[in-house]
Amino acid sequence: MTTQPTERITIDMVDQSKPLAEWKQSLADFGRRRHLSYAMDFDTRAYFLKDPGEGWSENARRLHLENRERVKAELAQEFGSDQLDQKIKNFVDIGSKQFSVLAYHNEFFDQTRRAFVVGAYYPALVSACALGERILNHLILDLRNFYKHTPEYKRVYRKNSFDSWQVPVDTLEAWKVLLPKAVIEFRALMALRHRSIHFSVNTYATSREDALAAIHHMREIIDQQFTAFGNRPWFIKGTNGHIFIKREWEENPFIKTYYLPTCPFVGPYFAISFEGGLKFHDHADYGDGDWTDEEFAIAFEARSSEQLIKVR
Repeated sequence: MTTQPTERITIDMVDQSKPLAEWKQSLADFGRRRHLSYAMDFDTRAYFLKDPGEGWSENARRLHLENRERVKAELAQEFGSDQLDQKIKNFVDIGSKQFSVLAYHNEFFDQTRRAFVVGAYYPALVSACALGERILNHLILDLRNFYKHTPEYKRVYRKNSFDSWQVPVDTLEAWKVLLPKAVIEFRALMALRHRSIHFSVNTYATSREDALAAIHHMREIIDQQFTAFGNRPWFIKGTNGHIFIKREWEENPFIKTYYLPTCPFVGPYFAISFEGGLKFHDHADYGDGDWTDEEFAIAFEARSSEQLIKVR
């Protein structure tokens, strides 16, 4: 009696619009792929508005100043030319918009930034605090079913939202969802929220200062917890130019919920194109066997132009 060979399932055969759990583990070359951390929502124009650095070459200074004038013209068109110097100062003070893998907070944070730039400081302050509260609620509601076995679960499983930040921050810290620096920033933003949202006559005199502080806290929270790049415990080290998620972190509730759905599952020889929109291209089959994260990084670093997928 002969047995029929098992069909070899490759990534070009599956419907990637379906949930990862329905197809990912069935891939024949599953062990040789990793999730690519990638994000396109960022704004680094504030960098070009600063003065050239000491020791810059003449050519570097010239290019920087040309870029600065271009960015100023863009800001005048985007925010209006009235009181442009103050708007530029506000834009520089809030700094760059961080690379982020998360979609739902990006638009709201952009609105917060825009309010500050045009001088709507109290709306910017309130919206930054409200956004922090929204992120905390999302984290608890999205992740709590993963932690039913913990003592903290009984404090949060019945509620649909949380006005008091102490409970969700303490809970997420206990679950080790939030990185230590993110915990510090949430608690600092919590204190600012209580002082600003509840009546205080001092807010009139400090609205710009408080709004700027709130935005900076939000920037750091986003950078710490949702960044697409950087030194984070869930990223593989030693892959220059691109960032990949460690295999051991793929089942982590936070990573599984927020990173994996937006991070393409690729091998080391993938390519990216931008014509007609962002597209990822990859080989259909990387063969059998499991690579460790270190072996994947070595394969990525050693890849040659001949190994890269050809983009048509």
